[in-house]
Amino acid sequence: MNNEEKNTFVKEQITEATLKLLMKYELSQISISQITTKAQVSRNSFYRNYVDKEDILLKHIKNLISKWDSDYQLVNNDSNVELYGSLFKHLKENSDFYLLLKKRNLFYLFLNTYIELYGSKTEYDNMTAYVTSFIAYGTYGWIEEWIGRGMQESAETMSSLLSSHGMK
Repeated sequence: MNNEEKNTFVKEQITEATLKLLMKYELSQISISQITTKAQVSRNSFYRNYVDKEDILLKHIKNLISKWDSDYQLVNNDSNVELYGSLFKHLKENSDFYLLLKKRNLFYLFLNTYIELYGSKTEYDNMTAYVTSFIAYGTYGWIEEWIGRGMQESAETMSSLLSSHGMK
Protein backbone atom coordinates (compact mmCIF):
# COMPACT_ATOMS: atom_id res chain seq x y z
CA MET A 1 0.00 0.00 0.00
CA ASN A 2 1.17 3.52 -0.71
CA ASN A 3 0.88 6.26 1.95
CA GLU A 4 -2.51 7.49 0.74
CA GLU A 5 -3.94 3.96 0.83
CA LYS A 6 -2.51 3.39 4.31
CA ASN A 7 -3.99 6.64 5.56
CA THR A 8 -7.39 5.79 4.05
CA PHE A 9 -7.22 2.39 5.75
CA VAL A 10 -6.33 4.01 9.10
CA LYS A 11 -9.26 6.45 8.83
CA GLU A 12 -11.64 3.61 7.98
CA GLN A 13 -10.41 1.60 10.96
CA ILE A 14 -10.81 4.55 13.30
CA THR A 15 -14.30 5.34 12.00
CA GLU A 16 -15.42 1.70 12.24
CA ALA A 17 -14.01 1.36 15.76
CA THR A 18 -15.71 4.57 16.89
CA LEU A 19 -19.08 3.49 15.49
CA LYS A 20 -18.83 0.08 17.17
CA LEU A 21 -17.99 1.71 20.50
CA LEU A 22 -20.78 4.25 20.02
CA MET A 23 -23.28 1.41 19.81
CA LYS A 24 -22.45 0.53 23.43
CA TYR A 25 -21.37 3.82 24.98
CA GLU A 26 -22.07 7.56 24.91
CA LEU A 27 -19.38 9.49 23.02
CA SER A 28 -18.28 11.14 26.27
CA GLN A 29 -17.61 7.67 27.75
CA ILE A 30 -15.33 6.64 24.89
CA SER A 31 -11.64 7.45 25.15
CA ILE A 32 -9.18 8.02 22.34
CA SER A 33 -7.24 5.04 23.72
CA GLN A 34 -10.29 2.80 23.37
CA ILE A 35 -10.73 3.92 19.77
CA THR A 36 -7.09 3.43 18.80
CA THR A 37 -6.91 0.06 20.55
CA LYS A 38 -10.07 -1.20 18.84
CA ALA A 39 -8.89 0.22 15.50
CA GLN A 40 -5.39 -1.21 16.04
CA VAL A 41 -3.73 2.09 15.18
CA SER A 42 -1.48 4.47 17.08
CA ARG A 43 -2.52 7.66 18.85
CA ASN A 44 -0.29 9.49 16.37
CA SER A 45 -2.40 8.08 13.54
CA PHE A 46 -5.52 9.31 15.30
CA TYR A 47 -4.24 12.85 15.80
CA ARG A 48 -2.78 12.98 12.29
CA ASN A 49 -6.32 12.61 10.96
CA TYR A 50 -8.70 13.94 13.61
CA VAL A 51 -8.90 16.78 16.10
CA ASP A 52 -11.18 14.91 18.51
CA LYS A 53 -13.88 12.21 18.66
CA GLU A 54 -16.57 14.45 17.18
CA ASP A 55 -14.29 15.12 14.22
CA ILE A 56 -14.47 11.42 13.30
CA LEU A 57 -18.26 11.61 13.11
CA LEU A 58 -18.28 14.96 11.31
CA LYS A 59 -15.93 13.67 8.62
CA HIS A 60 -17.96 10.45 8.29
CA ILE A 61 -21.18 12.45 7.89
CA LYS A 62 -19.53 14.74 5.34
CA ASN A 63 -18.23 11.74 3.39
CA LEU A 64 -21.67 10.10 3.36
CA ILE A 65 -23.48 13.27 2.28
CA SER A 66 -20.82 14.17 -0.29
CA LYS A 67 -21.01 10.68 -1.81
CA TRP A 68 -24.80 10.95 -1.96
CA ASP A 69 -24.57 14.40 -3.53
CA SER A 70 -22.07 13.35 -6.21
CA ASP A 71 -24.16 10.24 -7.03
CA TYR A 72 -27.28 12.41 -7.25
CA GLN A 73 -25.58 14.97 -9.49
CA LEU A 74 -24.98 12.23 -12.07
CA VAL A 75 -28.75 11.81 -12.57
CA ASN A 76 -29.90 15.29 -11.52
CA ASN A 77 -33.06 16.31 -13.37
CA ASP A 78 -33.69 19.49 -11.34
CA SER A 79 -36.75 17.87 -9.82
CA ASN A 80 -37.40 18.40 -6.12
CA VAL A 81 -39.32 15.10 -6.02
CA GLU A 82 -36.23 13.27 -7.30
CA LEU A 83 -33.90 15.27 -5.05
CA TYR A 84 -35.89 14.54 -1.90
CA GLY A 85 -36.50 10.94 -2.95
CA SER A 86 -32.77 10.46 -3.42
CA LEU A 87 -31.94 12.20 -0.13
CA PHE A 88 -34.43 10.18 1.92
CA LYS A 89 -33.28 7.00 0.18
CA HIS A 90 -29.70 7.82 1.23
CA LEU A 91 -30.82 8.42 4.81
CA LYS A 92 -32.76 5.14 4.84
CA GLU A 93 -29.82 3.19 3.39
CA ASN A 94 -27.63 4.57 6.19
CA SER A 95 -30.34 4.38 8.84
CA ASP A 96 -28.21 2.45 11.34
CA PHE A 97 -25.74 5.32 11.45
CA TYR A 98 -28.26 8.16 11.48
CA LEU A 99 -30.44 6.45 14.10
CA LEU A 100 -27.32 5.93 16.22
CA LEU A 101 -26.50 9.65 16.01
CA LYS A 102 -30.06 10.46 17.11
CA LYS A 103 -29.98 7.91 19.94
CA ARG A 104 -26.70 9.34 21.26
CA ASN A 105 -27.92 12.96 21.00
CA LEU A 106 -25.35 13.67 18.32
CA PHE A 107 -27.69 14.51 15.45
CA TYR A 108 -26.64 18.16 15.69
CA LEU A 109 -23.46 17.00 13.93
CA PHE A 110 -25.61 16.14 10.91
CA LEU A 111 -27.26 19.56 11.13
CA ASN A 112 -23.88 21.31 11.23
CA THR A 113 -22.65 19.42 8.18
CA TYR A 114 -25.91 19.70 6.24
CA ILE A 115 -26.17 23.47 6.78
CA GLU A 116 -22.49 23.96 5.96
CA LEU A 117 -23.05 22.21 2.62
CA TYR A 118 -26.57 23.37 1.69
CA GLY A 119 -27.35 26.40 3.84
CA SER A 120 -26.97 30.08 3.10
CA LYS A 121 -23.57 31.43 2.09
CA THR A 122 -22.19 34.88 2.94
CA GLU A 123 -21.87 35.75 -0.76
CA TYR A 124 -25.62 35.28 -1.35
CA ASP A 125 -27.80 38.36 -1.67
CA ASN A 126 -30.29 38.76 1.17
CA MET A 127 -33.33 37.22 -0.53
CA THR A 128 -31.38 34.20 -1.77
CA ALA A 129 -29.92 33.74 1.72
CA TYR A 130 -33.38 33.83 3.34
CA VAL A 131 -34.90 31.37 0.87
CA THR A 132 -31.90 29.04 1.07
CA SER A 133 -32.03 29.06 4.87
CA PHE A 134 -35.78 28.44 4.87
CA ILE A 135 -35.44 25.44 2.56
CA ALA A 136 -32.32 23.99 4.23
CA TYR A 137 -33.61 24.25 7.80
CA GLY A 138 -37.11 23.16 6.76
CA THR A 139 -35.74 20.07 5.04
CA TYR A 140 -33.54 19.37 8.05
CA GLY A 141 -36.64 19.60 10.27
CA TRP A 142 -38.39 16.94 8.18
CA ILE A 143 -35.27 14.73 8.32
CA GLU A 144 -34.82 15.09 12.07
CA GLU A 145 -38.49 14.43 12.81
CA TRP A 146 -38.54 11.40 10.50
CA ILE A 147 -35.41 9.94 12.07
CA GLY A 148 -36.68 10.76 15.57
CA ARG A 149 -39.84 8.79 14.80
CA GLY A 150 -37.79 5.79 13.70
CA MET A 151 -37.94 6.34 9.92
CA GLN A 152 -41.32 4.61 9.72
CA GLU A 153 -42.23 5.88 6.25
CA SER A 154 -40.36 4.86 3.11
CA ALA A 155 -38.07 7.29 1.31
CA GLU A 156 -40.64 7.48 -1.48
CA THR A 157 -43.41 8.36 0.96
CA MET A 158 -41.31 11.11 2.54
CA SER A 159 -40.51 12.57 -0.88
CA SER A 160 -44.18 12.44 -1.82
CA LEU A 161 -45.22 14.08 1.46
CA LEU A 162 -42.70 16.89 1.01
CA SER A 163 -43.73 17.39 -2.62
CA SER A 164 -47.45 17.45 -1.83
CA HIS A 165 -46.95 20.01 0.95
CA GLY A 166 -45.32 22.84 -0.93
CA MET A 167 -41.82 21.68 -1.90
CA LYS A 168 -42.61 20.97 -5.57
